[in-house]
Amino acid sequence: MRAFLTVSRGIDRLLGWSAVIGGWCIVGLILVVFYDVVTRYLGVPKVFGLNSTKLQESEYWLHSYAIVLVVGAAYVRQTHVRIDLLRENLSLRLRYWIEAVGCAVMLVPYSILGAWLSWPYALRAWSTGETSKSQIGLSDIWLLKGGLIVMFVLLGLAGLSVFIKAVAGIAGQLPASMQAETLGGEN
Repeated sequence: MRAFLTVSRGIDRLLGWSAVIGGWCIVGLILVVFYDVVTRYLGVPKVFGLNSTKLQESEYWLHSYAIVLVVGAAYVRQTHVRIDLLRENLSLRLRYWIEAVGCAVMLVPYSILGAWLSWPYALRAWSTGETSKSQIGLSDIWLLKGGLIVMFVLLGLAGLSVFIKAVAGIAGQLPASMQAETLGGEN
């Protein structure tokens, strides 16, 4: 079980690094929005062949990638919404079972299906050289659509990590320090 928990910790570190990159996307988003506002409303000329359309499209690209790169880390840190009306009254072991079954039956298969169904969508955008619907917008739309695949892979890895921790909890081998990051809340 220790080897699996080591794998889980490795996945968590990968997801943490991904979230840091997602955080930098937010910093980039703030800078792009600031630049767009300054150039548009204060009459400052745009440089590097940029235009308002490209800037606005890059804003939603950065926003999209921030979400894509953070969603897995958010799941393993238990920052997602839970409705714990019944669960909190259950035994600790049963809560671990619910978490393990939820990951194995719903989250990981959903992530695999999502990545599988997103693959042709991104591949079609790449193979056709899809660009923005605006003639002066961004090109390489496959990078944006490929973010769906990245998101589902990261979410699937998060589900695998929490599954490993839940199984360790069922077996009574989960360190107490990892209990809250497996079940959420104040356990």
